[in-house]
Amino acid sequence: MSRRPLGPQYRRLWAAAGISTLGDGAREAALPLLAASLTRDPGTVAAVAFAGRLPWLLFSLISGALVDRADRRRVMWMVDSGRAVVMIGLAAAVLFDATSIPLLVVVAFVLGTGETLFDNAAQSFLPSVVARDQLEEANSRLYVAQVSSLEFVGPPLGSLLFAAAMAAPFFLDAGSFVAAAALVLGIRTTQRSPRPAAERRRLSSEIGEGLRWLWRHRLLRTLALMLGLWNLLTTASGAVFVLFATEDLHVSTAGFGLLFSAGAVGSILGSVVATRVIRGVGAGRALQTAVVVSGAAYFVVALTSNAYLVGVMGAIGGFLSVVWNVITVSLRQAVIPDELLGRVNSVYRFLGWGMMPIGAALGGVVASAFGLRATYSIGGAVLLAMALVTFGIVNDRTIAEARQRGLQQGPFPA
Repeated sequence: MSRRPLGPQYRRLWAAAGISTLGDGAREAALPLLAASLTRDPGTVAAVAFAGRLPWLLFSLISGALVDRADRRRVMWMVDSGRAVVMIGLAAAVLFDATSIPLLVVVAFVLGTGETLFDNAAQSFLPSVVARDQLEEANSRLYVAQVSSLEFVGPPLGSLLFAAAMAAPFFLDAGSFVAAAALVLGIRTTQRSPRPAAERRRLSSEIGEGLRWLWRHRLLRTLALMLGLWNLLTTASGAVFVLFATEDLHVSTAGFGLLFSAGAVGSILGSVVATRVIRGVGAGRALQTAVVVSGAAYFVVALTSNAYLVGVMGAIGGFLSVVWNVITVSLRQAVIPDELLGRVNSVYRFLGWGMMPIGAALGGVVASAFGLRATYSIGGAVLLAMALVTFGIVNDRTIAEARQRGLQQGPFPA
């Protein structure tokens, strides 16, 4: 890992990420509480989570192609400005008692659509802010800021603000988007210029190029499919977690925010020590260990009614997910050619995140039919099976070979 300073432009990006995700964390706790105040039906509550993740299934491929055509910094600040307007509208609706489940579904869908553009642009933008040998360090520090805000500070703050004034966490989220947009607008880099319109092909052809590149890369293709299955399981349980916490674990509204943020303790630790873990045990072994231990944690949650133990399992899951993300995001940024980074990332996220809306819908169905704990029992079994199936593909040797090919930057992987 390089010890060179990451620089002032990175610090602007880091601050923008931390501020924006603080508002997101408050909203992530407040929005399901708002939905639960309108209905106690698991399927209806899950519909809001489904709407927020559906854009990854519908628009991620298009978003990646647009990001590769555009100035990525401009995409980021414009999207955050738009999301600020949406959140002001929701906060006003709450203030005047004009909320409904259909409104929450629409807001979640619009925010999710913006997220597909912003996240694809942000991951593609980072390599223009830091050197390639600084990517793991840069991603680790970004995760410290994002996890601290999104999972540790934001949710309990959102729950407390919601209990005091229901519109407050949504106004906070709007303000965080404005501040983040201003910070991103001030970043100066040497990133490549967008391709002139005359050099562009049809959007479908550009999307197809990203699809072919990823599908020919066996390791990244496998990691994308693993992420998709994992996210399906996580979203299935997460979509009805507010009901599991308040009905099965009997936590209060404020307690829900604390329980929701328990994973942040492990996530922050993971962000701090991720590079040491990678150097100590190897990237491939760390990835497979993350899957196995997460599967075991799912079974523990399925079998307990102790909120503290559920919080501990959340902390373990948070630690492992950050280690996974630091490895896989840095790997993609290192091996994918810059001119394809937005498109290939979008295909990866399509496979990895496009399963989230399916998981959210599935979570509501499974919880309604078999109980809230069934999502965890099924999740644990599937994760353990996934680790066994992919052991020969995801390991230290295949990751080292992929990085070496990335240095050569050939047109397609062998």
